[in-house]
Amino acid sequence: MSAQAPPTLFQLAMHRLVREKNLAIKAREDLPREIIETLFMEALSRGHNDFLKAIVPAWPFYYLPLGMLMSMRRPEASETHLSVIQKQSQNLQILQAVLDGLDVLLAQKVRPRRWKLQVLDLRNTQQDFWKASTENLTQACSPVAVIRKMERTGPYVAEKQPLKVTVDLYLRVDYPGGFLSYLFEWVYQRKASLQLDCGKLPIESIIKIMKTVDLDCVQEVDLGPFWTLSNLAYFAPYLGQMQNLHKLFLSHISGSDFIFPERSEMLANQFISQFPKLHCLQEIYIESVSFLKGHLDQVLRYLKSPLKTLSITHSQLSHSDWKHLSQCLSLSHLKHLYLRGVRLIDFSPEPLRVLLDKVAGTLTILHLEACGIRDSQLKAIIPSLSHCSKLTTFNYIRNCISVATLENLLRCTARLSNLRLEQYAVPWEIYCPHCPLQWLRVEQIRDALVRIVKPLNHPRRVWFRTTHCHLSDNETTYHCPDYIPI
Repeated sequence: MSAQAPPTLFQLAMHRLVREKNLAIKAREDLPREIIETLFMEALSRGHNDFLKAIVPAWPFYYLPLGMLMSMRRPEASETHLSVIQKQSQNLQILQAVLDGLDVLLAQKVRPRRWKLQVLDLRNTQQDFWKASTENLTQACSPVAVIRKMERTGPYVAEKQPLKVTVDLYLRVDYPGGFLSYLFEWVYQRKASLQLDCGKLPIESIIKIMKTVDLDCVQEVDLGPFWTLSNLAYFAPYLGQMQNLHKLFLSHISGSDFIFPERSEMLANQFISQFPKLHCLQEIYIESVSFLKGHLDQVLRYLKSPLKTLSITHSQLSHSDWKHLSQCLSLSHLKHLYLRGVRLIDFSPEPLRVLLDKVAGTLTILHLEACGIRDSQLKAIIPSLSHCSKLTTFNYIRNCISVATLENLLRCTARLSNLRLEQYAVPWEIYCPHCPLQWLRVEQIRDALVRIVKPLNHPRRVWFRTTHCHLSDNETTYHCPDYIPI
């Protein structure tokens, strides 16, 4: 067994400085940056919060990634409920110590010689802070937001930026450990000298803190579940101020059964009317949202910049919504289109065909899952699909498809050289068409699929998934593993 290496002189010096805090505090203005880094990490890992408070005013960098550093602390051997509560309490104490250290800085009319800190980042980022350049790490807001702020305030204010606190928030009134409650109270009391930036903003129930956050810097918003249409209408003015918003998630939001249709329409319009202000919006994800039926065409028409991603899951569309998909300029450069659980069985395939023609040069991902698409509808879009030369992923599962239509579809996708992942439903003829429930062995299904695919000389492996398939008025359920590769 090899003996443990003795500590280096540097390590011994660090241990002494941590033990003798007064010595380190007196010398903090003259200590090298590397020692300040090490002292901070030692104090953080050992719970010396008084020392943390003293080190913060001498922090020699523009940027302090506190969220990442807290996440790097030694994990407990076994994570029990008690240890989780203790860790939350420790994180709150660390936050209090660091904010107390910032108070020392903010209270000084003349900046100390070593004061460089301008961004306190509470996000759990994975950047290599110690090696990355200061300039790259201090982009708490996007360039668009910074330029816009300079245009409003002029160059002098831009040079005297307030201290920034950057955080990704899952905003809840009952956030564990009181971490956010303490942070927001501290920021609110110092709002004249602080700027709270938030890159990700999923909101559950706290509109009131919107006045604290710099909404120009919000890039991602997640609304729902448990939101009502009234909540959305109340939140709408704040959404309209998020001019640098890139991603919007709407999930499990429905109109109330207890309000008149006229009021429901008014509330929906209050929310939708903010979309013309979202000049940077690139991705929209909609899941189980009922109030947008008949309004989606308005949302897409209002957008001023092209979308990269449109995802609609388990949400109903009106015929007007469907018709306008191919007419909206905001979808003309679409890269990702996800339609899952959107009932299209009674819809004309023409809007989708026209849309695929328009985005043939940009579309890389196409999901048409559980949409009830019939063979006749699929046949109408196959020629347009064959022009989507950049397509890398195509998903056509949980739809009914015949062997003949599958063969036609595979001949089309075989010519798409960039396609890497193909997923299809198993043709209904492979199952017994005369029985409402047919149990087949995996080998039987695979053999049948091989007999279909092999003669086509398809250039890539394809994946098949069984599905719930509606034949006439009966639902037929098939037994099979999730995916079968061929």
